[in-house]
Order: sequence, then C-alpha cells, then structure tokens
Amino acid sequence: MKLDRFLAKQSSLGRSAAHRLIAARRVAVDGQVCTDNQQEVSRFHQITLDGTVLQRAQRALYLMLHKPVGILSATSDPVHPTVMDLIDDPDKHTLHIAGRLDRSTSGLVLLTNDGRWSKRLTEPLERVPKVYLVDTAEDILPEAVAAFAAGFYFHTEDLTTLPAGLEILAPRQARVTLYEGRYHQVKRMFHRVQNRVTALHRESIDGIRLPADLAPGQWRNLTVEEVGAFGVSA
Repeated sequence: MKLDRFLAKQSSLGRSAAHRLIAARRVAVDGQVCTDNQQEVSRFHQITLDGTVLQRAQRALYLMLHKPVGILSATSDPVHPTVMDLIDDPDKHTLHIAGRLDRSTSGLVLLTNDGRWSKRLTEPLERVPKVYLVDTAEDILPEAVAAFAAGFYFHTEDLTTLPAGLEILAPRQARVTLYEGRYHQVKRMFHRVQNRVTALHRESIDGIRLPADLAPGQWRNLTVEEVGAFGVSA
C-alpha cells in the first residue's frame, strides 16, 4: 500500500490531506521522516504522525524447515503432526507455508508471514526452480532424460508439464528440477517412464538450499541473503 493511501485510510482525511501531512514532514516510517507519497508500506512498518504511532510494525518472519517424512505441510490437523508443531516461535500462528510437500516427502519447506514474498515463490508464471533428490524402484532409463525435458500430458488437468531437468546420479537415483508444482508431479512423471518413486527429498528452492547441518525436524530463520533471493529485503 502507498503511504498516502495508508494515511488517508487511517485518518479519514482523504488523499489530499495525506499529501499535505507528508509534505510538511510530519510523517515518519520506521523512525525516518518520509516525504514520498508513493512510499510502499506494509504491516511490517511502523508509521507515526507527529510522533503518535498510527501503526506498530509487526515482526516479519522468514523460516526454513527440514521436513521429515510423516509430517504434514499444514498449519493444523486433528490427526497428524504438522510442520507448525516443529516450530518454537511465539509468532508462529502468523505463518503460512510457501510451497508445500506431501506427507511422504522430506526436505526444504519455507514459511513466512509475508504474503508479498511468498507470492513470488508460489506464482506459476515466475517458474521458480525447485530441486529434488529421487530414489526409484527400478533403474532409470537414459531415455527418461529426454522425456522429462519434453514434458508429460496430464489428462486430469488437461495440461502438459513444463520441461523438467533429470540428472541420473546412480542406476536408481536422480536429481529432478521442476519449474512448477503440480499434484504429485515427480511421482506421476516417473510413473510415465515405467518407474516408481521410493523416496523424494527437496534440496532447494531457487537460491535457497537446505543446509547439510539442519537435521530433520529442525528449523532456522533465513539469512538476509536468502530472503533477498526472492526480491524482498529483510
């Protein structure tokens, strides 16, 4: 939201009055006088008028979690443990999941309370690369590489998947890079090449990689650089 719109909404004085207040240097954002009507503000900014707080800044959270197999990517569930049960933070109730994993998949899950940040991550048009380590029941045939690159038609959704990268690491292990997130996509693609996924683990999402020293069930805050990987400053 633009600063002038925020002030107009808060004070009910209208946009013109908001412009006058800003021009008179009576408005501060995060403790700094702001004279830009078009300054973008969100609930994570503190905004004051003549020293009086109009909005206190909420705490922005950006977390990574190493999700173990058997844990749901959900905020709550009456039966199964969820990723939220693994997080010990007083503001965890404000979090949402940016890119879910199914219950049988392990690896990197990102959580935030910043919708602008997660939108870029989950927006299909952004084509954010997500990398998975895959174990299979049968040997992976070399021709599967071209099949993944060509894409597969899914009749249920009436669509063809985007080209995906398939790197064969061992006879029954591969690394897959997706640029979208269809339902059980990796498993369904391997099914098309007459194979079955026995283990699936997400290693990274774009510039954010699950570190080797973050054990299953553990979480940590993202670094400033990791948050910035999606175009938002922490």
